[in-house]
Amino acid sequence: MTERDNFAASPAGPPAGLAAVAASVFGDRLPVAVRYAELLATAGVERGLIGPREAPRLWERHLLNCAVVEELFPTDATVVDVGSGAGLPGLVLGVMRPDLRITLLEPLARRVAFLEEAVDALGLSSMTVRRGRAEEVVGQVSGSIVTARAVAPLDRLAAWCLPLCEPEGRMLALKGSSAAEEITEHAAAVARVGGVSPRIVECGGGVVDPPTTVVEILRGGAVATGPRRSGTRSAGNGSDPSRRQRPGSATASRRGRRGRHGP
Repeated sequence: MTERDNFAASPAGPPAGLAAVAASVFGDRLPVAVRYAELLATAGVERGLIGPREAPRLWERHLLNCAVVEELFPTDATVVDVGSGAGLPGLVLGVMRPDLRITLLEPLARRVAFLEEAVDALGLSSMTVRRGRAEEVVGQVSGSIVTARAVAPLDRLAAWCLPLCEPEGRMLALKGSSAAEEITEHAAAVARVGGVSPRIVECGGGVVDPPTTVVEILRGGAVATGPRRSGTRSAGNGSDPSRRQRPGSATASRRGRRGRHGP
């Protein structure tokens, strides 16, 4: 039995029905992902960061849901994860992609303490934890990509995230089934804070069910050009030219095995 198999079979490892998917998605980073799952299922629940009912479905609803989004991140991107909470999606992205330079931004002290302990325990040296609200750190913290998951409606989220985007950067908000409605409802508010070309991108099709829904909004001045990826539903025009598949990533490997090609 390999080290990867040992980790997958641990109490915090992916359930039997998801073991192959988790191994495919995380690749050689699976042991680190399992260690993070252990932290979420123990300290995360004890400190109220994760509800006790979520512990049995961490892989299905949280880890894999966040992990498949890594295909949207170019190599060595700088990332700010707003309202990071228990580290979703920021810590998952750090586990998947050690090349990313990620700042976990979180205002609550108990969550900050958990994030700092998790970053240290997982050996994520390219990751920084910062206590504060998004509006308090404008001009101090920025990234080419700003992420958020289950933080707020799209109008407020855009007002918090877009000012943290570097010029021609973009915001990636992990959303649910109401994403299209939110784009329509909050179009004017998003435009007022400099957001342009909002669109929906679905990640992990054929890998996770349902695919992860991401709302992408460019900071004003960014130009979206080039072909769309298969399965993308749009509320804007074009795609970000900076998006390219990281060589050797788990997603690239899956595509290669299936004879698919990235954008």
